[in-house]
Amino acid sequence: MKGIVFTELLEMVEDKFGYEMVDTLLTETDLPSGGIYTSIGTYDHAEIAALIVKMSEKSNIPVPDLLYAFGRHMFAVFTKGYAHFFEKAADAFDFLRSIHNYIHVEVRKLYPDAQLPHFAINEPDSQTLVMVYSSDRKMAMLAKGLIDGCLEHFGEEAEVTMQSLTEDGSQVAFNIKKK
Repeated sequence: MKGIVFTELLEMVEDKFGYEMVDTLLTETDLPSGGIYTSIGTYDHAEIAALIVKMSEKSNIPVPDLLYAFGRHMFAVFTKGYAHFFEKAADAFDFLRSIHNYIHVEVRKLYPDAQLPHFAINEPDSQTLVMVYSSDRKMAMLAKGLIDGCLEHFGEEAEVTMQSLTEDGSQVAFNIKKK
């Protein structure tokens, strides 16, 4: 997993909970990297999971809620750092449609070793977008936070429902219906 994910998680933790929580997470979580992250480095995704589980234990906030909040945070980061991706999109659906075949392609150009989730897109009608998330990392709530952040960024309202397609959470369908 790319280091920017780790550095931004720690930024979010510091903003929401203070530096003491960051210090606690880094000292009390078994991290093979030692908790030393650079935004361009690559680290085992198990470390981000361990950090989030530890944060859940320390904050009494459920893991899914933390993943969702982190997805919202990351979307805001992406809008600042990668504004050119957003300028090309006419609306939220246009942007979400472009994730797998455009944005992830561009990300792989910058970071060839990036392991990104797969999104299959289906549009049953002009008001509905179905995104099927597939990832062995099982972080669908992070994806939901990103989707909701996207809708907010484009000033659009939609109902987003999730349906697990596998028991282990590696495949989840997001049904996004414009209001």
